[in-house]
Amino acid sequence: MRYQKFDPEAMARRSVNYLTRMVDKSNDNLPYWLILPNKKPAEAAHCRVDDAELVGSWYEGLSCSMRLLGTDKGRDVLESYKRFLLSSWGEHGLRFHKKYPWTHTMHSSFHEMGYILSALVRLSQDEPDNEEVEARISGLIKGMRELVVERRVRTFWNGDMPEDRPIYEFPNDVYLLNGGFDLSCHTGRGEQPIRNAIMLKALAERYELKRDENALDLAVGIANQVLGPSRYFSWDMNYFGHVHSSMWFASGLVQLGRATGNKEYVSKGKGIYDYTRSMSSSFGWVPEYARWHPMDEEHCESCCIKDMIECGLELIKCGYSEYWTDILLFSRNQLVENQVSYSGYVTDDNTLPDKDGITYKDISSRMIGGYTGGSLPNSISLSKFRSIAGCCAGIAPVGVYLVWENAVGIENGALTVNIPMGKACAEYRLECGYPDRGLVAITPAFNCDVRLRLYPFMNGKLSVRVDGQEAAYSTEDGFVSVRSVKAGSKVSFRHAMRSGIKKEICAGREYKVLWRGCDVIDILPHGEHLRLYQRDSKAAKVLPQPEDVKYTGAANYGPTQQAPLKKG
Repeated sequence: MRYQKFDPEAMARRSVNYLTRMVDKSNDNLPYWLILPNKKPAEAAHCRVDDAELVGSWYEGLSCSMRLLGTDKGRDVLESYKRFLLSSWGEHGLRFHKKYPWTHTMHSSFHEMGYILSALVRLSQDEPDNEEVEARISGLIKGMRELVVERRVRTFWNGDMPEDRPIYEFPNDVYLLNGGFDLSCHTGRGEQPIRNAIMLKALAERYELKRDENALDLAVGIANQVLGPSRYFSWDMNYFGHVHSSMWFASGLVQLGRATGNKEYVSKGKGIYDYTRSMSSSFGWVPEYARWHPMDEEHCESCCIKDMIECGLELIKCGYSEYWTDILLFSRNQLVENQVSYSGYVTDDNTLPDKDGITYKDISSRMIGGYTGGSLPNSISLSKFRSIAGCCAGIAPVGVYLVWENAVGIENGALTVNIPMGKACAEYRLECGYPDRGLVAITPAFNCDVRLRLYPFMNGKLSVRVDGQEAAYSTEDGFVSVRSVKAGSKVSFRHAMRSGIKKEICAGREYKVLWRGCDVIDILPHGEHLRLYQRDSKAAKVLPQPEDVKYTGAANYGPTQQAPLKKG
């Protein structure tokens, strides 16, 4: 192979490595959030969030990775995360972190309850008969509903007006253990409306799965507060602040709108997506913040890529099929590059004992599979505090799973290939030659029609074969279709593979992005310290050289522009 292939299974295996080894065995596999690979020696350290947000997000990340791989490897650690999730519960159904030497004020954060509730909803799907899990979900939702302030009357200079729809907000972003709401104590992050509202996605999921009316009531009240009195979003859904929270909220808003038939929610969720997309690159670099810093100071948090994929899939369910292109490009480019797959630059010292919540053992091998919380389009800075982020380690694998799960759709006895990749399951075997050659092949296990979603980079010299023989096909509505394929027959779609360079402004500077089909092969200039997109050492010989390309404005080569075709 000349090029690195998109391999979700390899990504999931790396995630299992990180999520089962970057843990504290002496504390029932408690995760380590803080990883410092640039120190000599490298170390990992505990902090308060390990037993709060992380036990939720790491449960989800590990559960999804294991499901993708069809493996039970990691079950012991998953059970540890489950034990954490089902312990340390307090008043109003809230979950509080346990007391450790590295913790201080004992409290429950509503932002973190979004992670906890999301993990519990997934756990309820993993174990549908677990009554304790159901009780915790119901108790948490009811308890948070008890704690909100309901805005019922709007009083202004021209009189009093009753609010015509539920509007709920939390009085603070933390709830103290044995102290309740103390307004003198807060996280200091600001943005309380949107940070507290990330639970919307889990609430919408809970309602859609179980028709939980309490979840619906809380979801609607929170959605209305954020979209209304909080004034967090402008009329065109632009915003100023935390992208991960905003996009996770947007995913929940679209799902809530679809589940309830509220087109306004769907429209506003789409607006949030589109604004975030306008700040992102074509290959999935998504800024951590919107307009908090100059764009040239921004970095990409891997959580945000997962959010874009998740929200895109929700919008697709609402009829916006154009978002398949973003999911395809984001997943197989920046999401891949943001995962740690090499650690030869790390200095280990296995002679140092673990103490004071810090571990030094085998950091270089344990960190394989983690995700960065702050990458540039072409590099990861190892000196950055979030060069590897505990939150991203659990959230990003969910994005990988969502892409893998939705690669092929099965509806009315027909198979539709939405995302070309390699995947085998009971219903079909999917193969992909990208980026070496333009080949997508699928072998169904049952009689059916087969369709391939067409993307702009596929244009040119399309041929279709069934078991090696030329076959009749039709192209309509953005698909190429083959009718009445028999079980066990291999349908192969071949097309020309386009290569070229696209000039793009990203993170406040200009890059030349070398594409082959839907894959970024290289980015110029090259990055430091940990260079990304080293997908082929011969890429510069295969693709047109930058100085040989005549640029005219924005008319550059890329996966969505016309360009000279090369055979795959």
